[in-house]
Amino acid sequence: MVSAVVWGSGDFSGGQAARKSHQYQVLMLAALSGMVVLTLSALIRGEGMPSERSIFWAVLAGSAGALGMGALYRALSLGHTASVAPTSAITCAALPVLYGLITAGLPKLTQLAGFGLAFIGIWLVSRSASAGEQNFREGMILSFLSGIGFGGFFIFIALVDKGQVFFPILVARTVTLIIALIMLGVKHLRVPGLTSNPIALQAGVLDTGGNVFYLLATQFTRLDIAALLSSFYPAMTVILARFVLKEKISQTQWGGMVVCLVALALMTV
Repeated sequence: MVSAVVWGSGDFSGGQAARKSHQYQVLMLAALSGMVVLTLSALIRGEGMPSERSIFWAVLAGSAGALGMGALYRALSLGHTASVAPTSAITCAALPVLYGLITAGLPKLTQLAGFGLAFIGIWLVSRSASAGEQNFREGMILSFLSGIGFGGFFIFIALVDKGQVFFPILVARTVTLIIALIMLGVKHLRVPGLTSNPIALQAGVLDTGGNVFYLLATQFTRLDIAALLSSFYPAMTVILARFVLKEKISQTQWGGMVVCLVALALMTV
């Protein structure tokens, strides 16, 4: 659940950064700041280099994460944070839940009930009265793409060797950086200066923190449970949007957050 709080804060920061710079410029800066944190953490912990198997899954995770982050930052920059973030979350949660059901079988009945309530809660949080606007529709498409990317990240990064944390995520972040640089070249955008968008650097640190807490969680519980709990990150994003940006949040969306809390209790029983 800690990963959800940190991730939600990072997504909010990334969306704000994308209002100032192109999403791939934000993605590049976020990847760089995350790599610095991960490198220092790996050295302090004395973590060994990952195996070829872990590197393979980390590369796939980094590719999927780049898609998720780039699409989400762009979607959040269009506004409608209270709808975009939860839609991304419910999409990304569905993939690891299906994967977990296929590979690990059914969880306990209380956890199954928690799964169902979680999806209902995230859907309620994603409700918006402004669905007719053009940028809202674009944001929804991008949020679905980001959900697919994040769902792939959840699955792939959890397949690295147990005990490995910082170096696999560092590999994934390196891939994200490379993809961001390639996209900047394709779109003929300049490489941003390190101090050009401090909020993007903040987003990278927070997003990396969410990655670390999620990967740690997968080593103590089922992948689908860890992924679904981490997918509650929209609650933090929505709360920040309400109090920082003064975005209007409906009673239905607040009710969705309550449902998510009940789901959390059921999944941890």
